[in-house]
Amino acid sequence: MFDFDQSLNRLHTGSNKWSKYPPDVLPLWVADMDFAVAPAIIDALQQRLSHPVLGYAVADPTLRQQIAAYVQARYDWGIDAEDVVLLPGVEPGFNMALKAFCQAGDRVMMHTPIYKPLLQAPGFWGLHRHDLPLHPDPRVALDVEAFDQAASQSRAWILCNPHNPLGRVFDRDTLLQLAQSCVAHNTLIISDEIHCDLLFDGRRHTPIASLSPQIAKSSITLMAASKTYNIAGLKTAFVIIPDAELRQRFDQSRLGMVDSVNLMGLQATQAAFAHGGPWRDALLRYLQSNRDLLVQSVATQLPGVVMHAPQATFLAWFDCSSLKLGQDAQQFFLEHARVALSPGLDFGAPSDQWVRLNFGCTRAVLKQALARMQTALSTHTP
Repeated sequence: MFDFDQSLNRLHTGSNKWSKYPPDVLPLWVADMDFAVAPAIIDALQQRLSHPVLGYAVADPTLRQQIAAYVQARYDWGIDAEDVVLLPGVEPGFNMALKAFCQAGDRVMMHTPIYKPLLQAPGFWGLHRHDLPLHPDPRVALDVEAFDQAASQSRAWILCNPHNPLGRVFDRDTLLQLAQSCVAHNTLIISDEIHCDLLFDGRRHTPIASLSPQIAKSSITLMAASKTYNIAGLKTAFVIIPDAELRQRFDQSRLGMVDSVNLMGLQATQAAFAHGGPWRDALLRYLQSNRDLLVQSVATQLPGVVMHAPQATFLAWFDCSSLKLGQDAQQFFLEHARVALSPGLDFGAPSDQWVRLNFGCTRAVLKQALARMQTALSTHTP
């Protein structure tokens, strides 16, 4: 029904992913996918473009209700339509939250390595970042005692679940322990859950705010259709804030910097949630097969690279420290394999020997990239 093996030439389309490097480089770095979006989304955009006026946009009155119905159906999370605030992106959302609820000098904690804009955000507002190292192996339990100690000294906790770049999914019991600690210490929970629909092996996402009404009152949850439905360029997201006072303070922190939402992004989001289910399910099957191929290939073709199978997202985290590359791992694969990965230091990795790989691409491109990396390593002399 949907052809995820279709090769689409994205050169000269304004793609950030495909324009950063020369044409001979395979770009497996920034987190967007190389797949045609769901036909229902294309149809909705084409229908809207049949009207020639593209002025300032306002969301259809049913969109917030649709989002509420979606999170109820997908995550068994009951919210009201009025809890939803539409935004032009998740990144503006967590920066708005930090500005609204923290003061210069406050402490903000997060599990690292973590998505670069989350890593950088506290510094924009004069806040002190407290890093809690997260083990790349999802079987290693979090240090709850260290978390509780950090929460007692922090104004906010930035959660990334599913986690970028580790692909880890926090289970319900762990989330409950951490959330209860935040509630006890009056620590605000700012939860980036943008990859919430991209879970593998039958897992189901648990929004942290869904765990209890008390936790919901201390939570700001950021979501979007952008990652799942591959519409990140349309700049549309939303935040769910059940507490009315918290929601009002958050919305007031736009400060002339965070504007209205993209007209076409609103159309695409509504179409995705209303009609994109079959495409999403097919995508997950394809991504999981890519994930499985990647795990097998790393073990057999890239000896010395350590990778733990992602439980979610379309991102893989590689530890190349045992390879003794003699240079930054990202630069090594770019120069010697012509494969562009994301440098680990951007995520707060412990060294420059970590890289992130995006497997949201056709299987042919993934196999080609792995073959190039294998050849580069086979000719490398430590």
